[in-house]
Amino acid sequence: MKGLLVSILILVAITTTGIPQLIASPNCTEQIPELFQRVSPSVVLITAVAIDPFKVTNRVSSVIGSGFIISDDGLVLTNSHVVFGRQAITVTLDSGQKTEAKLLGADPILDLAVLRIPVPPEGHPKATLGDSDAVRIGEEVIAIGNPLGLEQTLTRGVISGVNRILPESPMALMLPLIQTDAPINPGNSGGPLLNRCGEVIGINTSILSDAQNIGFAIPINIAKWVILDLVAHGRVIRPWVGISGKLIKKELMEIINVPLVDGFLVETIEPGSPAQQEGLHGGWLPVTIGDMELLLGGDIITDINGQPLDEPEKFEKLVGSLKVGDKVYLTLYREQKTRRVEFSLPERPILPGDLRSNGSSALLPMGDGFKKSFLLRRW
Repeated sequence: MKGLLVSILILVAITTTGIPQLIASPNCTEQIPELFQRVSPSVVLITAVAIDPFKVTNRVSSVIGSGFIISDDGLVLTNSHVVFGRQAITVTLDSGQKTEAKLLGADPILDLAVLRIPVPPEGHPKATLGDSDAVRIGEEVIAIGNPLGLEQTLTRGVISGVNRILPESPMALMLPLIQTDAPINPGNSGGPLLNRCGEVIGINTSILSDAQNIGFAIPINIAKWVILDLVAHGRVIRPWVGISGKLIKKELMEIINVPLVDGFLVETIEPGSPAQQEGLHGGWLPVTIGDMELLLGGDIITDINGQPLDEPEKFEKLVGSLKVGDKVYLTLYREQKTRRVEFSLPERPILPGDLRSNGSSALLPMGDGFKKSFLLRRW
């Protein structure tokens, strides 16, 4: 989890008329047609077969997405929802040549996957990875991909937001996204979002279905962090407690006159998780205070391994330091009583809520809010 919460400099450029101005990356003056000719050969079309075992008819469907070559040995980066659990994955190169692809690893939580394709004697063109921490609001960007199967399509726009948190996405707190108004459509999933230097700063992954040109890309720095794990292990290995909830402070609870303490409020518990096996309790009473929704009645974790949970930064640091196999000691508070539990952390499995459908390749309906401070934390 470390390194996932990126800090991004926000800078909005306004012309004298108050209209946002397109800002090219410094020292990058290459014209867009030339940039497209240089970068597009590294972008590929990905097709796969999806089989729904729960249907009697129409069980087989075709999945279309995008990806881009990132190494001399034929590694292709794309979205997990394009290839995870699929059959007969095929990559179409810029030249039109089709080749079978092997899925090396996928992580549905971060929605990232790595494929490998054969390397011809002349090699493959590869994309240059940039620095997503350096992106600025108003900076001009380009998306290249295969929307609706239309190969090697370029769209243009700006960075319209950074560090966006989508509450309904899996492990939402851990995935701050880049928002762009460059038109993105089903089939763009897994394709590159480029700065004006032609460097990949994001992987296009989703859109707001009810909006006009509001799309999201996974910051490339997040992908850099997991690529080695996906290639080496086929997955991202992370520990599992199996709870979700929010950090709270007792001052806030005085508003509703409930005798609570500082800590992590357990709202829901995942079936089969260590938390369930150790008898932790989730909430049952929904309460809304301003913009914050709470599910009261469950345990409050007041400390982890003797460290109090009284600050968000401390919580993130503690959770981020946990590894599979670690022994964990939790102090729990409920109904004005405390108790301690301890257990060893297993590896987190892929859960049903982690998976995204690719029936339309890139659609991800969302709610209204993007308020980071009250987001559900899942660990």
